[in-house]
Amino acid sequence: MVTLLLVLALVAAVAVLAGFVVGYNKLRTADVRADEALGGIDVQLTRRAALIPGLVHVVQSFATHEKAVLQHVADAQAALTAATAGKSVAQRTNAEHQFDTAVGQVLALGTTYPQLNSSANFLNLQQNLADTEDKLAFARQYYNDAAATVNRLRSTIPWMFVAGMAGVGEREFYQVPK
Repeated sequence: MVTLLLVLALVAAVAVLAGFVVGYNKLRTADVRADEALGGIDVQLTRRAALIPGLVHVVQSFATHEKAVLQHVADAQAALTAATAGKSVAQRTNAEHQFDTAVGQVLALGTTYPQLNSSANFLNLQQNLADTEDKLAFARQYYNDAAATVNRLRSTIPWMFVAGMAGVGEREFYQVPK
């Protein structure tokens, strides 16, 4: 009888340990996937920021007296680069909003300068920016899905008991800049 109780206690201990290991691995995998998804956003933000020097160069050749607009773009590009180096989703969103505003001002110059709007380089850069925006929207959605998975796991039984030990915190969602 004592042997049976010891065997049952051992089986229960092994089951609890196995549950802990499975939960830990599941949570860590979801957390790593969210980090990878956030990295995907950074790749697209960096790609978009890399297109801006060419856009600024094209605009400068047509609109030499628009220095304030071009400086605003340069400042926004620097802020976006700094934001992608950090961990804060809110900082990325704010920098992206500032960047969107600045790029919008540059693209609006196309209506002021018709010869700029007919430039092949300007049109090509606009197309590349539009393509990058599509990829960025997908990357945001992918990150938000990964963040939702982490948050759901953290708040459901039995994973919620392992989340603290696994070092998995709640993820904030990526909001589209307004």
